[in-house]
Amino acid sequence: MAWLCCTASHLKMVSGYNPAKNQPCKRCVLVSLSQPAVRAGEVYYRSKYLRSDTYNCNIETNRIVVSEFGTMAYPDPCKNIFAKAFSYLSHTIPEFTDNCLINIMKSGDDYYATSETNFIRKIDPQTLETLEKVDYSKYVAVNLATSHPHYDSAGNILNMGTSIVDKGRTKYLLFKIPSSVPEKEKKKSCFKHTEVVCSIPSRSLLQPSYYHSFGITENYIVFIEQPFKLDIVKLATAYIRGVNWASCLAFHKEDKTWFHFVDRKTKKEVSTKFYTDAMVLYHHMNAYEEDGHIVFDIVAYKDNSLYDMFYLKNLNKDFEENSKLTSIPACKRFVVPLQYDKDAELGSNLVKLPTSATAVKEKDGSIYCQPEILCEGIELPRVNYDYNGKKYKYVYAAEVQWSPVPTKIAKLNVQTKEMLHWGEEHCWPSEPIFVPSPGAREEDEGVVLTCVVVSEPNKAPFLLILDAKTFKELGRATVNVEMHLDLHGMFIPQNDLEAEME
Repeated sequence: MAWLCCTASHLKMVSGYNPAKNQPCKRCVLVSLSQPAVRAGEVYYRSKYLRSDTYNCNIETNRIVVSEFGTMAYPDPCKNIFAKAFSYLSHTIPEFTDNCLINIMKSGDDYYATSETNFIRKIDPQTLETLEKVDYSKYVAVNLATSHPHYDSAGNILNMGTSIVDKGRTKYLLFKIPSSVPEKEKKKSCFKHTEVVCSIPSRSLLQPSYYHSFGITENYIVFIEQPFKLDIVKLATAYIRGVNWASCLAFHKEDKTWFHFVDRKTKKEVSTKFYTDAMVLYHHMNAYEEDGHIVFDIVAYKDNSLYDMFYLKNLNKDFEENSKLTSIPACKRFVVPLQYDKDAELGSNLVKLPTSATAVKEKDGSIYCQPEILCEGIELPRVNYDYNGKKYKYVYAAEVQWSPVPTKIAKLNVQTKEMLHWGEEHCWPSEPIFVPSPGAREEDEGVVLTCVVVSEPNKAPFLLILDAKTFKELGRATVNVEMHLDLHGMFIPQNDLEAEME
């Protein structure tokens, strides 16, 4: 078995690899993948830079020449005025980086490193070699896309992206990438068969919502349009003004957060307007339908302090002590009644399920929703994906408090609110990944994997394996390399790797 992860620094992998014979580079400044693999009681580790076009350009010139979302590259001061002018004009509609540092996506038998731009990079899961670059915008009119796609029962990818001022409109597109192509078109890429499932108009032409993920149920797409917005005018002029693109994002605390539900069969949005108070969210946990309601769970903040914390000026040597969030993440459950009495009294709660979450009808016909708080202080949530879009019990997450540095991992029962924890002093665990046991019959029958970075000097990081049901440690394997905190990852069964090789 293998586990492939993306980190903000470089590619790491464990599969059929002996680190004693070939140590990975210890200097991590770009994008990387990581994959622990367990075979016959041994764990192998491999690490490699993602050789993106951005990486190659920067290495060739020995300086940053490709702009990132948080780092703007400017014209060479030695260029003449005409070359400088051309550089400014070419950044009006920015060409985003292909440093794909957030997640791993499976498409058919292939694997891709992804970020939030329109570029993804194919990688070899065995060798970590960087393969071809895919540009979403060649197949669907999106400038940005989430790094958290969903997969339907047939293995097709469902993802969302933002189309900025396309034909005078800014909209959010849900698109589907098939898991395979017809036999007669075997030589063609699955991406050439990408189709737009539906579009949701942005409430603002020039200030679309930022979003990192979305939800899905058996019959609906759940999209949250939050008041954390990208200013398109500022984005287009960022290069000239000498600021990075990240500074073009702003939280509008006076605005509302709007919920959109799109019927997957009819491809039409539910006409009723549902909303809640201003908030910022990155991760959906899960969503499902129950008795005419859509129930969806998210991790949300009262502001964007988590985002601001990762500016370089804040990443100093006292980061853990000095960096404090101004709002703690809360696991919120919203319950939205799609079927309700249209003649219900104004101000009445339309939710009929046993929950403290409410949905109140207002004069203009919109429905104001308030959540049930399941717990506080968790992030990077993962579920048993066999229960994705279905009623479920368990979520596994990194535990954080007033700092984004995870100190423990947790298992939350969303029905009873009971929690189990694992943590040790000086240990920073990564996002926990649930792996079901072969032939599992229960939702939490399996193991939980996490890579643990140790802040204490001279102590090695390790792969931790927990019993998912009891959260008791089953084993750990230390790795004699410098590992880094992972962002998101994917577990790949050994059989899938062997099939990919064939």
